[in-house]
Amino acid sequence: MSAVYYEHIKTCKQSGARLGKVHTPHGSFDTPMFMPVGTLATVKMMSLMN
Repeated sequence: MSAVYYEHIKTCKQSGARLGKVHTPHGSFDTPMFMPVGTLATVKMMSLMN
């Protein structure tokens, strides 16, 4: 078994969307997952607003 692997739980028959879980050595997380990403420009703007 590899260090990181995907466990498929279910697939929606209507849309094909998949529900699963990603397992890593540091823990597991459900998918799909919303991950906000802060770019350098976003970080600069937030520092100017404070």
